[in-house]
Amino acid sequence: MILIGMFDSPFVRRVAVSLNLLEVPYEHRNWSVGKDFELIRQFNPLGRVPTLVRPDGETLIDSTAILDFLDESAGAHRALLPRSGKERRDALRVISIALGAAEKGVLQLYEVAFRPEEKRYEPWIERCRNQMHGALAELDRLAQSRGDAWMVGTRLSQADVTVACVFTFLYDALQVSQSWVIYAGLAALAARCEALPEFRATRVPFHPPGHEVSTQEAMR
Repeated sequence: MILIGMFDSPFVRRVAVSLNLLEVPYEHRNWSVGKDFELIRQFNPLGRVPTLVRPDGETLIDSTAILDFLDESAGAHRALLPRSGKERRDALRVISIALGAAEKGVLQLYEVAFRPEEKRYEPWIERCRNQMHGALAELDRLAQSRGDAWMVGTRLSQADVTVACVFTFLYDALQVSQSWVIYAGLAALAARCEALPEFRATRVPFHPPGHEVSTQEAMR
């Protein structure tokens, strides 16, 4: 299988970490949605990442759809998302909040990277910032309520993978107001996840939108 997209994207990275955890071999194409847009469009008409290309040529787009396929392939006992009941609902809620935080963070970055300063609308940026911090505060509350346990259930799940990837991204990209102090529960969870080899293998420096780097630079 081929995974397309840069690991400094939390959406791409949560797929890569999941592939590692499920021990699914894959080839990584470290393509940028800016510099490599036309290359990506050969596999995804939207030119978005992540994109997963199966050995038979079938293409899966959107991280949620890709992760659903990976869990189905892994089987119920190995799947990273609980299959049913309250644990599944709880995990989906955590994932939705985390992805919402990531999306609001990305919007803030794009506002600065692609819109001229005189055309930036501060009330909109502040709204995105408040939504992002509201989501992080709720995730931190949940993480602290779990103590040393994982976010859902008794083993690492997609909820932990997604929350850790999103928190690390927001810390790297926006510093989220010294979040390692403010969000102590999230910081502890992220540190626990980032220490795992499956996470370490996908950890790369964040590069702001519009700042293109070579594959070698991005993979250091």
